[in-house]
Amino acid sequence: MDFKYVESFEGGIVVKDVINFQLPHIFDCGQCFRWNSQENGNYIGIAFERVIEVEKRENDVIIYNTTEEEFEDIWVDYFDLYRDYSSIKKVLGEDELLRKSVEFGEGIRILKQEPFEITISFIISANNRIPMIKKAINNIARKWGKAIDYKGNTYYTFPSIKDLENCTIDELSDCGTGFRAKYIKSTIEGIIKGEINLRDIKELSDDQCHNALQELSGVGPKVADCIMLFSMQKYSAFPVDVWVKRAMQHFYLAPDVSLKKIRDFGRDKFEEFSGFAQQYLFYYARENNIKI
Repeated sequence: MDFKYVESFEGGIVVKDVINFQLPHIFDCGQCFRWNSQENGNYIGIAFERVIEVEKRENDVIIYNTTEEEFEDIWVDYFDLYRDYSSIKKVLGEDELLRKSVEFGEGIRILKQEPFEITISFIISANNRIPMIKKAINNIARKWGKAIDYKGNTYYTFPSIKDLENCTIDELSDCGTGFRAKYIKSTIEGIIKGEINLRDIKELSDDQCHNALQELSGVGPKVADCIMLFSMQKYSAFPVDVWVKRAMQHFYLAPDVSLKKIRDFGRDKFEEFSGFAQQYLFYYARENNIKI
């Protein structure tokens, strides 16, 4: 457990003596799209039909607009606070090449996000840039989600499958999803018809889960790995995007190695900690603009 205890105050909670928790490392490492930094360094995010604001103050984490009960029901798991990240970093840090990335992103935690939202979000992410992904997701939320007011601003929850039941490809495309609109619509229809059950997919073994997700329209190996890792707690996943490819080529492999071989190498090397290693590598490579 990476915190000591929780205190309540009017308007939020204080999580005391939190370790392995840095806001930019968590929210800017490519795993989530509904968190935004504020001028004061805090982050505001929308998850599980709630809006919260998170502040790091010395060793404490302050979460505004929540309660101790919600923390126990939602946020302690969402932020993966029961996991001992120090032991993970110790294992991964035994690799001298990876140690630099682990030290650089020492406050990363892998969020436990909602599978339907993450499935749609990462279908949108294919061949796309983060600002455009965030914009498309926010447009979908604004059109079909529920409005929540916080500090004079209106935020929108990610819509449920029922909210999106009657959406059209044109409406999804107008939200900025482009050619991915037909993939999103196909996935929504598959879930509604009972042909796709994300809960059942989550219960599969890691390799079976990876294969099952690729049966969804618009989901390839990398997107499947992202869905597995960020919403299904499959930590052998090793998503390979441009930054992870550069990091792996920079540290371990030849420049002409295929994405599949990079994924296989990463999973063989880091085993049950592959997903954690991937996040450290991604954050290090992107923040330092590694080039090959």
